[in-house]
Formats: sequence, C-alpha cells, structure tokens
Amino acid sequence: MTDFYERSTILHQQLRGKIGVVNKIPIESQDDLAIAYTPGVARPCQLIAEDPACARTLTIKRNTVAVVSDGSAVLGLGNIGALAAIPVMEGKALLFKEFANIDAWPICLDTQDADEIVQTVRLIAPVFGGINLEDIAAPRCFEVEQRLQDLGIPVFHDDQHGTAIVLLAALVNSARVLGRDPRDMTVVVSGAGAAGTAIAKLLMGQEVDPDVSVPVKDVVVCDSKGAIHQGREDLSPEKHALLAFTNKSDHRGSLHDVLEGVDVFIGVSKANLLSADDVRRMGADPVILAMANPEPEIMPDEAQRGGAAIVGTGRSDFPNQVNNVLVFPGIFRGALDAGAGAIDGKMKMAAVHALADSVGEPTRDAILPAPLDRRVAPKIAEAVRQAAIDGKG
Repeated sequence: MTDFYERSTILHQQLRGKIGVVNKIPIESQDDLAIAYTPGVARPCQLIAEDPACARTLTIKRNTVAVVSDGSAVLGLGNIGALAAIPVMEGKALLFKEFANIDAWPICLDTQDADEIVQTVRLIAPVFGGINLEDIAAPRCFEVEQRLQDLGIPVFHDDQHGTAIVLLAALVNSARVLGRDPRDMTVVVSGAGAAGTAIAKLLMGQEVDPDVSVPVKDVVVCDSKGAIHQGREDLSPEKHALLAFTNKSDHRGSLHDVLEGVDVFIGVSKANLLSADDVRRMGADPVILAMANPEPEIMPDEAQRGGAAIVGTGRSDFPNQVNNVLVFPGIFRGALDAGAGAIDGKMKMAAVHALADSVGEPTRDAILPAPLDRRVAPKIAEAVRQAAIDGKG
C-alpha cells in the first residue's frame, strides 16, 4: 500500500495533474480562426439565444460533467478542504473520460456552506450537461443534492447513489451464487452517513417503483453508537428518517449485537470493526461487503475464518472489488445521451441490473466485473438511456 502512495505522489509531481484540454479542431489559418472564433462564432451564439436547446447540439454542454466537491469528506481522509481534494476530483474526471468519453472537470469549492454551494452550482450549470457531487459530508450532501434537482440536468451524488447501486448489484449476484432470494435476506449496514443512507434506501425499495426494485427483507443501520432504533433520543433528523423503512423489528444494541443471525453485512464506516467471531454469529453462509478504505471493516481472510461465503471489499488486491468506477461513467453517459433532466429510481435500478448481468456466471470470487472491464460502462449507459427515454413516456 505504501508503494502505491509513493508512486502516486511521484506521478502527480511529474505530470502536475492528470487531465488537460485537447482541442477538437486545428487552428492553422485565418480561415480556421474566423470559423472557430470571431466572426463565425457569433452565429451559434445567436442560435442558442433564440433557442437554448441548441446548446446541446452546438457546444460542449451535451458531453460535460462538473465534478463538484467542498473537500469535506474526501476518501477516508475526512475534511481536508477544497485544495487538498483536487487530486481526487481530477482522478474522477480522468475516469469519466477513460470509461465513458465524457469531458469532466474538477470544481473544488472553497466553502462548506450549503447555500453557497447550491448557488455556485446554479451559476456554473449552463456549461455542463450534468453535475457529479463528490466527497461532500452528510447531512449537507443530502440538502445540496435535493435543492439542485430543478436544474434541468442530472445532479447525482456518487458517494450516495453510485455506492448503493454497485452494492445492490453485488448483493443480487451474491444471492444468485448462493441460490437465495434477496427478498428473504436481512442486512446490517455499518455507517449512517451519505453512503449508508443511500444503500438502506435502495435496498428497501425507497424512491424506486415496486415493479423494478429488489427490496431485501429488512435493513438495520448502525452508527458509532450501535443500531438506529425507535428508542434512540440522540438521532439527527436524517437518521430518524431511516426508521420509516428500516429496522422493522426494532433491533437494539451494538453492531456486534445486531449481527446475530443476519445474512449480509455491509460496511461503509471504518477499519477493523469486526472479527471472525462476529461473522460466526451471523446466519448460514453470510455475505460480507466491507467497504471502508483503505482498510475494510474486516479483512477477507478473517471473514472467511468466520465462515463467510462471499467477501467483497473496496480494494483491488482482493477478489470482488466493489468500486464506483463500475457505475458512474455509464450512468452519466446514458443520462447525457438521453438528454435526461435527472437520474431517477428507474434509471438507478436499470444500472443495478445491467451491472449484475455483466457477469455471465457469477461465482463466489467474481460477483462483479473487474473495474477495468471496458464492456461494463456501455451496457450500463444503454440501460440507463433506455430507462430515461421510457420514463419520458
């Protein structure tokens, strides 16, 4: 792991950033200049002024995404600020281009005020076809995303929804491998922030039409104080809202307590929370999807010692890497191609099924495609595009 850190630092020093701008046309003559810039450019400007929809056919708007962050929840590093967040946002932009040919740009905002973030995104939105919110801490991320849904372009917080989509796809294929129905499975989620909340919503079929959802039997969400239940008086409004659709049996106690007999553990919290003994207390053939980075809630060998049937992490050095790069390029590609104004529940579930189906015959060590599988993003893009078009009626 240290070697990756050192090599990454050297790469960033050498390149001074990972992305750049490439012109689509050469400027080699006065004629070229007159067409690309003045006076010729005046005509496209006039056409857009007369019909704003022309911006999608005459400018970069149809294929651009802003990767917006306030630097308040970067990876596992926490609140490191806008300047320190730039390398991650550059990396996100690089992956958009690499896997979906989308021109994305890092927009790191030197504010952590929700009003200022919302206003800034509104002011820069004309040039972009979509907004990818990234590494914004909860609960601010919920408010910012919700308030921007009227922009007329997709606004998508990948830490929430991308994580939830890839995890549900992993769970669907885990159930296939084990010969089980996800609707009969009980789940414990460790982490009640942006990712944990979105995972709980998607797993319980919230904000998704019943005909396309794949709800599990129940989800118990845990924060640092244990299970979120009806008797807790210290819950934020966001955590209290989870009780409308989770923890139906009002399980109480620590994370270790509520693991008793459950089928699936999903971790989006911090390293080294579980032991093999915790896994042994779960139901038969449990599924462990431990996503904390860079160290998971339980290492794969420890989980397997406890009897885990399937283990996934966020890391590339173990089987079953559950990585958002499998999801967000295709989702935005499909949404941009469809001219969608938002990314709704049907589009999310289309991405879930397309990702799960990208594995022809899932196995215990291959419940998801490899993150570098170039076939995945186009499949997700087409599924999302069709779902968006169908949604338009």
